[in-house]
Amino acid sequence: MKPSVISALCLGLLSATAAKAAETGSQAFSTSRIAQTAGQYGHYIGSDVRSMDPLGSLGGNAGYNNTGSGNIGAFNSGTGNVGAFNGNNNTSSTSGNHNIGAFNGNGNTGEYDGNANVGAFNGNFNGGSFNGNSNVGAFNGNFNGRGNR
Repeated sequence: MKPSVISALCLGLLSATAAKAAETGSQAFSTSRIAQTAGQYGHYIGSDVRSMDPLGSLGGNAGYNNTGSGNIGAFNSGTGNVGAFNGNNNTSSTSGNHNIGAFNGNGNTGEYDGNANVGAFNGNFNGGSFNGNSNVGAFNGNFNGRGNR
């Protein structure tokens, strides 16, 4: 074979290899760019989630139609009630707090009434102070101290 033919073949082979390398390189660049962009958006989203206070706009409540703070469930008021219909319609902020269950710590007119009950229908409608607290079960600590009605 003539040296010029060999040179032409080598030059053609080198050109084809270089073209293929350039194509592969651009694909690799494109793929790494996509991964980098996706990672960047993932970082942004993660930062947003970490900086959020998901319950902040709800006053620290989770559930449905809760007021007060730190309540979980539905229709709870006061502070730290878990369940449903706890801590509603109390005249003192020291009443109807930290109940677990349903219908606990409602309708108290005294202070420190209807707190820390577990179960159902505990610590309701007390008129004095320190009534209807820390009951476990059902229908405990209701209608105490109603003297001045």
